[in-house]
Amino acid sequence: MEQLKTIGRELAMGSQGGFGQSKEFLDLVKSIGEARSKAEEDRIVLSEIDILKRKLLEPDIPKRKMKEYIIRLVYIEMLGHDASFGYIHAVKMTHDDNLLLKRTGYLAVTLFLNEDHDLIILIVNTIQKDLRSDNYLVVCAALNAICRLINEETIPAVLPQVVDLLNHQKEAVRKKAIMALHRFHRKSPSSVSHLISNFRKRLCDNDPGVMGATLCPLFDLITEDVSSYKDLVSSFVSILKQVTERRLPKSYDYHQMPAPFIQIKLLKILALLGCGDKSASEIMSMVLGDLFRKCDSSTNIGNAILYECIRCISCIIPSPKLLEAAADAISKFLKSDSHNLKYMGIDGLGRLIKISPDIAEQHQLAVIDCLEDPDDTLKRKTFELLYKMTKSSNVEVIVDRMTDYMISINDNHYKTEIASRCVELAEQFAPSNQWFIQVIMNKVFEHAGDLVNIKVAHNLMRLIAEGFGEDDDDADSKLRLSAVESHLQIMSEPKLPSLFLQVISWVLGEYGTADGKYSASYISGKLCDVADAYSSDETVKGYAVSALMKIYAFEIASGRKVDVLPECQSLIEELLASHSTDLQQRAYELQALLALDARAVESILPLDASCEDIEVDKDLSFLNGYIQQAIESGAQPYISERERSCMLETTDYHSQDHHEVPSHALRFEAYERPKPSSLPTQASTELVPVPEPSYYSEAHQPISTSSVSERESSEIKLRLDGVKQKWGRPSYQSSTSASSTPPQAANGTSSHPDVGVGSSSLKPRSSYESKKPEIDPEKQRLAASLFGGSSTSRSDRKSSSGGHKPAKGTASKPPKENPIPVQPPPDLLDFGEPTATSVTATDPFKELEGLMDSSSQDGGSTDVMGVLYSDAAPVTTTTSVDSLLSELSDSSKGNPGTYQSQTSKGPNSKEALEKDALVRQMGVNPTSQNPTLFKDLLG
Repeated sequence: MEQLKTIGRELAMGSQGGFGQSKEFLDLVKSIGEARSKAEEDRIVLSEIDILKRKLLEPDIPKRKMKEYIIRLVYIEMLGHDASFGYIHAVKMTHDDNLLLKRTGYLAVTLFLNEDHDLIILIVNTIQKDLRSDNYLVVCAALNAICRLINEETIPAVLPQVVDLLNHQKEAVRKKAIMALHRFHRKSPSSVSHLISNFRKRLCDNDPGVMGATLCPLFDLITEDVSSYKDLVSSFVSILKQVTERRLPKSYDYHQMPAPFIQIKLLKILALLGCGDKSASEIMSMVLGDLFRKCDSSTNIGNAILYECIRCISCIIPSPKLLEAAADAISKFLKSDSHNLKYMGIDGLGRLIKISPDIAEQHQLAVIDCLEDPDDTLKRKTFELLYKMTKSSNVEVIVDRMTDYMISINDNHYKTEIASRCVELAEQFAPSNQWFIQVIMNKVFEHAGDLVNIKVAHNLMRLIAEGFGEDDDDADSKLRLSAVESHLQIMSEPKLPSLFLQVISWVLGEYGTADGKYSASYISGKLCDVADAYSSDETVKGYAVSALMKIYAFEIASGRKVDVLPECQSLIEELLASHSTDLQQRAYELQALLALDARAVESILPLDASCEDIEVDKDLSFLNGYIQQAIESGAQPYISERERSCMLETTDYHSQDHHEVPSHALRFEAYERPKPSSLPTQASTELVPVPEPSYYSEAHQPISTSSVSERESSEIKLRLDGVKQKWGRPSYQSSTSASSTPPQAANGTSSHPDVGVGSSSLKPRSSYESKKPEIDPEKQRLAASLFGGSSTSRSDRKSSSGGHKPAKGTASKPPKENPIPVQPPPDLLDFGEPTATSVTATDPFKELEGLMDSSSQDGGSTDVMGVLYSDAAPVTTTTSVDSLLSELSDSSKGNPGTYQSQTSKGPNSKEALEKDALVRQMGVNPTSQNPTLFKDLLG
């Protein structure tokens, strides 16, 4: 109590310019109040911001001064200016032990920050500490901050302490704890779902304030799930009865009404619980009757309670006595001079009409007075009431009133609403079709055609086409003739909505010449005038051309001569060159129709067939015979879209599983990193494994079994395809020149039976000798989808990998006049996985022979390395290629001197280059055959 007295004294001193409010602050408030413009006010505030920025940077600011600065920052922020430079000082003030400073800090923080601000994390610990404070005022300040600043992520940090405060000895703390839990429920219902029972317990709290605060979260919970709280009906009725009997303290009275806000909240809860429940409605009927009798209608708060009672009665199942009491209250509202009370009366009357339509008849004069009231809000509310009480006997009067009001207003939004309601009422309660067409549709379309939904226009066309729905052809003809006449009269208006013009064109095209009253020339002239007057509207012109087509078609079908007016002919010629393809097509169709005979035209556009049902065969069953015949002839059956999507998903799954792209599919991986080989090879830091390019598919060029087996014998190679040769004849390295090298034995020598040690040349191998049996393309695609390659290459790899044995009888005979296919330059940017590699018939040993001079025919060969790197003339030796391989093998066994003595033509650096070049030219995979030999060659 002493603290409260101290706060009161300080606030009183502050209001007099004493402690907490300096003269500078009072001058700031006064100068802003006297500012004559927004610019002057902004100048004063910006000047104050500069002053505060300088003062907040001063060291050792007294707490009283800091409190004043924070209040001035709050004042600046409330005027719409940025005071973020002082937010941190407000956060620091919440840590102060002084109660007044702490509450000032909390007040400023709740005004400055939102729940997602970065500084929120700095006050969570302070809030946790203050929730444990012995001073309940500090606890209340922390709970106030929780309701404004705690977000979903920080709820678990303070939730246990808030739940403990529900049992605090101070009622103010319990009330604010309920409010905090309500806030938690709105932010994250799952975090407090296990604490719902606490709201039921606090409903029985001894303090009315705590009970009243509990009604708010309970209202939200009942709105979400009514059935779970049906057992609380008697408790709410008992509380409301105690409130109306004035059992609460006098401090809860407002304008002599006992706890009116608690009554209003209870009435809203009872309206939810009593909706459609007869037993619950009977329980609460007595207390509702008492409210009607005890409420003072001379005060606004009393009228508010009466209005809430009317709303509650409109939701439950009321008794006749309650309806009578509600009608009396509505009558008082409508007879009042206050527009607010009249508005409440009209709204309440609209709610009770759903239960008892006869109530509105008692207040006809009052409703008409509200309809003619100059207050636009009250007039609109009255139109809502009339819309609810419309029936077939009064639809003409109500719709006429609504259309007149629609014409008088300029608000397009509300005009659209009024127009849609007029159309809805006319369609539902129209006394006759002629009234519907002539009075309602024409007036609504004429004044609000662009705001009406297009479905309304289609409904009008359907109504005219169907007529009265009976077999009375004379009545239908009269209806259509009246529609044509009314539309011809309206066409003289200078400006008509586009949607209405579409309806007029359709009506004139269908029924303009049906009764013979108007000639085809007259109607077609009118339609041409419409198309010419609204030339910028392509939709209207399209409807006009279609209407002309119908008129001419009906004339041709009836055997009469068609005389195309000059304006119609010019319109057709203009549309034939139109930029709109739709108008072009309509014009060409009209031109073609004019050249047809009567029989063809009658079958194309039959008379009065716009309302006939068109049977659509969605399954296209008439094509079953054709499809069956095609399947019997070998055509593939149709695969539905769903089956295709499943197949694509399966293909994608297998492609991802094997990390390969099918050969028949597009490649969508841009610059995919090459995959290392799965063969057990010795790791090397000198050569990078590069996959072989896949520039040709198997279907383009056949591949011999021996070539494939030889290619698969070694996986890691230098990628030399497309690289121009540096020595010998000018040509490009083939992508398969290195891949056709015979498999090597473990010691590095050739194991092919046809390669002798002393042979000087080898004949090229043929890729056309062995013909593979044809494989079903569907099986190839399936194999490519499952394994990422062709079945042929897989089987060949299996045969070639077993013991590295060469295929027999496939490589010694050259092809007979089969030209070697020329390989285009490869795509060096294609880093994808190879799918199928085409092998040419070029032999690497044959290319080596091209490096020899003509003396090699006598058994000798030219030392290539000597020619390249020595200054002397070429020296002829007797060493063949195979003997070189043999000597390389010997060098790997510990006798490298022989090779060095034969090829040593220069310095050591040239020897290294010679070795590297020789390995490249021979296409041998050193690491996979003999790692030791490879190390020796590279020094």
